Amino acid sequence: MVENTTAEEPKKSLNFVEVIVEDNLKNGKNGSRVQTRFPPEPNGYLHIGHAKAICMDFGIAKKYGGVCNLRFDDTNPTKEDLEYVEAIKEDIKWLGFEWGNEYYASDYFQQLWDFAVKLIKEGKAYIDEQSSEEIAAQKGTPTQPGVESPFRNRPAEESMALFEKMNKGEIEEGKMVLRAKIDMASPNMHFRDPIIYRVVKTPHHRTGTKWQAYPMYDFAHGQSDYFEGVTHSICTLEFVPHRPLYDLFVDWVKEGKDLDDNRPRQYEFNKLNLNYTLMSKRNLLILVKEHLVNGWDDPRMPTLCGFRRRGYTPESIRNFVDKIGYTTYDALNDFALLESAVREDLNARATRVSAVLDPVKLIITNYPDGKVEEMTAINNPEDESAGTHTIEFSKELWIERDDFMEDAPKKYFRMTPGNEVRLKNAYIVKCTGCKKDEQGNVVEVYAEYDPETKSGMPGSDRKVKGTIHWVSCGHCLNAEVRLYDRLWKAENPRDEMAAIREAKGCDALEAMKEMINPNSLQVKQCYVEKFLGESKPLDHFQFQRIGYFNADSDSTPEKLIFNRTVALKDSWAKEAKKN
Repeated sequence: MVENTTAEEPKKSLNFVEVIVEDNLKNGKNGSRVQTRFPPEPNGYLHIGHAKAICMDFGIAKKYGGVCNLRFDDTNPTKEDLEYVEAIKEDIKWLGFEWGNEYYASDYFQQLWDFAVKLIKEGKAYIDEQSSEEIAAQKGTPTQPGVESPFRNRPAEESMALFEKMNKGEIEEGKMVLRAKIDMASPNMHFRDPIIYRVVKTPHHRTGTKWQAYPMYDFAHGQSDYFEGVTHSICTLEFVPHRPLYDLFVDWVKEGKDLDDNRPRQYEFNKLNLNYTLMSKRNLLILVKEHLVNGWDDPRMPTLCGFRRRGYTPESIRNFVDKIGYTTYDALNDFALLESAVREDLNARATRVSAVLDPVKLIITNYPDGKVEEMTAINNPEDESAGTHTIEFSKELWIERDDFMEDAPKKYFRMTPGNEVRLKNAYIVKCTGCKKDEQGNVVEVYAEYDPETKSGMPGSDRKVKGTIHWVSCGHCLNAEVRLYDRLWKAENPRDEMAAIREAKGCDALEAMKEMINPNSLQVKQCYVEKFLGESKPLDHFQFQRIGYFNADSDSTPEKLIFNRTVALKDSWAKEAKKN
């Protein structure tokens, strides 16, 4: 959604929301201005699904010269925390966006209270003392009208007195609610006298105990948009049936003002759904609290802070959102498309380095003892301005164990006795044999180098079919690498967990434990070139021939830690073909 076009690039087609906005502007709606809002509830950390909404809300405002405000929907103090408020702000900034103003639904508690009082006095709201189960049972079905509450025609004075008691803490939670009086026979279930206030006695993170009667989302949201002057209230498809109620409450709160061309309008787009991903905040909270992951920023989590720690870039996430687009129908997106977006971005920005994750020693038998050469390594072949760095070369090197095979098949072009390969940025060597331990494991590989084939020198253009990477045994650093994979074994973990719970009669936690991929995290010790000793947390690298990695937030010069962001190729696609 962030624009980055040049005169040479073809003009991108508009998404359906942009078409609506342009039509509104053309027809002078809302004074030909655009004001959006991003309204998260501070009850958890933002996940990749929120990124799509952020790109839409902020992107529309930016494109059409408007403003996007950040408004925290803090109407449920039992689940909200200042920790989440700060984390949400950090994630939005990391994605590359700035909000115009910072608001909270709690800023409007007095206005919402006054509006509710007005509705009670006008006979449009009443206090209901039934239980939530009784109210639900009276709602009816989409094909059967609901049954009116016995309290529906309660005198306004009586409802007003009870409403005051609700807020003073004199009524226990669940004992009574305030309902809007609309139409119990409406085909729209949301019109069947919805609950608009309930009692919550948990202190609020901003208002403390001043309020103990709190507005419901449907009652607070549209009015908050109206109070702020929002023009385009953009949300996801599950709010389509809520839209008539949204409009009705705005009509009720307008107090006689003409809103035909100057009102907030709700528009809906499809959610971001990914396979092999679970994005329910409730389930993510279980993962964190039960220590099935290492916190909200665990790189296996679908949270934005998790993706950031894993090494995803904000540009890659924005590009992914742009590629999948916005529609009015739900779809399941392939996680591989997100991985492709981050590969594409990191290919252009990541520094190429050498790291050996499963080492075996290579001894170049004809290389002089004690000699050390500095080889030039290009930082990024996609970016000439990225420069170069040096890597030391010596007689004894570490190479990947998979890069040697004693009895190799015909198309094996790496190290095998009698075969030549190029050592990246260095020489061509010819394998002469190996040494094994008592168990038959290879512990040393031997080769001879051709001194006329040094990379970059005359004569170095002799072609061989294989190139492998390496680090010098005497000039490398120890490091920890964390190889992350998908957290869930099933493509649709939500449905699979539901099936497990139904079949076994277990709770969500037990179903999760059964669904978690046991290989979602592997920790290895490895060798990396000395250049990586200068890396800082979140620096991006391509470990040549292995994958993209970044320095973990806990990485220090004394203990280097690198997270695998993504492999160089989609290994899951190969597995899918096998199955």
